[in-house]
Amino acid sequence: MRVSVILCTYNRCESLRTALASVAVCRFPDSDSWEILVVDNNSKDLTPAVIEEFVQQYPDRFRYVFEPQPGKSHALNSGIQEARGDILAFMDDDVTVDPGWLQTLTNVLQGGEFAGVGGRILPERSFAPPAWLSMGNRYALAPLAIFDLGTEAHPLHEPPFGTNMAFRKEMFVKYGGFRKDLGPRPGSEIRGEDTEFGDRVLLAGERLWYEPAAVVYHSLPANRLRREYFLKWWYDKARADLRADPDFNKPRLRFAGAPLVFYRRLIAWALRWMFSFEPAKRFSCKLKVWMKIAEISEARRMLRDAHDTLEPTTHPVPHQKV
Repeated sequence: MRVSVILCTYNRCESLRTALASVAVCRFPDSDSWEILVVDNNSKDLTPAVIEEFVQQYPDRFRYVFEPQPGKSHALNSGIQEARGDILAFMDDDVTVDPGWLQTLTNVLQGGEFAGVGGRILPERSFAPPAWLSMGNRYALAPLAIFDLGTEAHPLHEPPFGTNMAFRKEMFVKYGGFRKDLGPRPGSEIRGEDTEFGDRVLLAGERLWYEPAAVVYHSLPANRLRREYFLKWWYDKARADLRADPDFNKPRLRFAGAPLVFYRRLIAWALRWMFSFEPAKRFSCKLKVWMKIAEISEARRMLRDAHDTLEPTTHPVPHQKV
């Protein structure tokens, strides 16, 4: 089976160079059976020149793909269409991979038992968490794209993160590509395009695998280790999750367009925030408050958009002369 690595990038030429240098030296049993597609999502910096360096150095390995439509999901879907592999592996432009990463990640997909696989995502080795960040709850680290379910391989019952995952290409034929209303793009940081696809595959009854030996290291610039970044990330994540929730339109009691339960949860977490004093716990409660506010706002927007779609459009009947 042929394997295609898909890496989408936008205006990160320096970290891109580091990421490409790491994947370029991956070891694979058959050197002719894998490729690396770098999808440039209309970057304005030196990204095209960086990609060209690797295309020139490894002409049989790297391919350049240009996607002019802004948005990571557009870039991902273009990469899927252009890929020649039966197995598609995904990484981002701000990670580094070990030489054995690709083979370890994709081995389990050589048979037909599993539809996809997720690897372990760890912070760069110099990472030191701030006092306000809880390390006991792994979901608290999601804004840093950390995905660590331990060191034992096992079936995966939740979606992997997009910077270290692989799927058989036929899964995108059966279930479609990444949703274009999700995923970061200029003017919007709403993410969740990767986990939504993983959820879609799981809900269809397909099986996923967790492979901890396939490790990538995620760079963590200083701007990501700030409270403001975490608050905005979780705010946008809550909006994305609500968009992907198949049960949102089920009948339920609402107030001003949002389910009543959203308001009850908002009040509960606000009270916990007010009466928590340990820094990490207090900030965790604050994050939940931000998420509940986001859910209420997004629920009202979704209901308003649905109403506008269903609203009949009336046009004045032109006066006809007799």
